[in-house]
Amino acid sequence: MRKAFMIEFDLPSVFTEEFMALIPKQRYVLNELMDQGNVQSYSLALDRSKLWMIAVGQTEFEILEIIEQLPLSVFMTPDISELMFHNTASLALQFSLN
Repeated sequence: MRKAFMIEFDLPSVFTEEFMALIPKQRYVLNELMDQGNVQSYSLALDRSKLWMIAVGQTEFEILEIIEQLPLSVFMTPDISELMFHNTASLALQFSLN
């Protein structure tokens, strides 16, 4: 059974050119992971100090494998918490047109 995990990343205080160059690829990979259903959401703090992500997988190891796909993962240390549940308004409002 797949479970939801909250991942909190602390971002570097100074963004190097190498870090900045990887941002477009990071966004592309995150969008691909969302399309695949492995990532449900991600958010960036206004001050760009933290990134939060909700990912789904069977184990924490599987979540670590998802994180490893992120180009910026080498700059960030994840703090992973398994969630009891994760509700969003967009999920609650989905309905069938049939």
